[in-house]
Amino acid sequence: MSNLPAGAQVVGRLAAVLRTVSTSMPEGITTTEVARATSLARPTVHRLLSALVTEGFCDHEHRTGKWLLGPELYLMGAVAAERYDISELAREHVTALAEATGESAFLSARRSDETVCLLRQDGAFPIRSFVLYEGRRFPLGVASAGMAILAFLPEESMKRYLANSSLEAEYGPAHSAKELKKKVAETRKLGYAVNPGLIVEGSWGMGAAVFDSSGQPAWALSLTGIHTRFEAERRKELGELLLHHAHELSTKLVKRSSPVARQ
Repeated sequence: MSNLPAGAQVVGRLAAVLRTVSTSMPEGITTTEVARATSLARPTVHRLLSALVTEGFCDHEHRTGKWLLGPELYLMGAVAAERYDISELAREHVTALAEATGESAFLSARRSDETVCLLRQDGAFPIRSFVLYEGRRFPLGVASAGMAILAFLPEESMKRYLANSSLEAEYGPAHSAKELKKKVAETRKLGYAVNPGLIVEGSWGMGAAVFDSSGQPAWALSLTGIHTRFEAERRKELGELLLHHAHELSTKLVKRSSPVARQ
């Protein structure tokens, strides 16, 4: 960020602060926690948050000292949703996956080099994994949704991302560039991604990419649960179910974006 012009640096810092606050919702987050997550000085973070409060992009709870997203973001989000939000189209598929499998089902969206969880629906099985929840962000290649999207990016985009990413320090050796290339190949072969407890031991996930009207992987449907629910024979069944719903949702999105559908 230091190589950017001064104005762009400010915008980048504001964006980093807002993203960090968004991941803490609905509980909120302290100034110190935001500073730690963004690697910015605490006084700088406090000034940025105070400015965001003035403009309505954040709220500050004086009793707890925590910062939360503000009403202006809600209003902007409501306007932007008409173009970007697919939640209503996806909800029936997320619900169907949860009901059919008993596991927790999700919709995640790609945002630059990350995935953001948009929807969660828990199934009937009483033991659940809480690795993923609404608002949780992961880098591409981390968790099954991020791997499903990464694997089906154009080849050059995928290679460039792996060459520039450094996930091993935070997420472990299974997320080195070399290992992720193996996971990409596996995901392409199967059609869906499998996360064998790489984030939290014993918590497995599977994901399938959802494609936009230009054929790019822009979202993912995924399932998570305990490892005993993801044995080899059942993984094949779950993978086919994920691919079915991902294909159905992709088809709906293509139809929605066509000129005839908009008339």
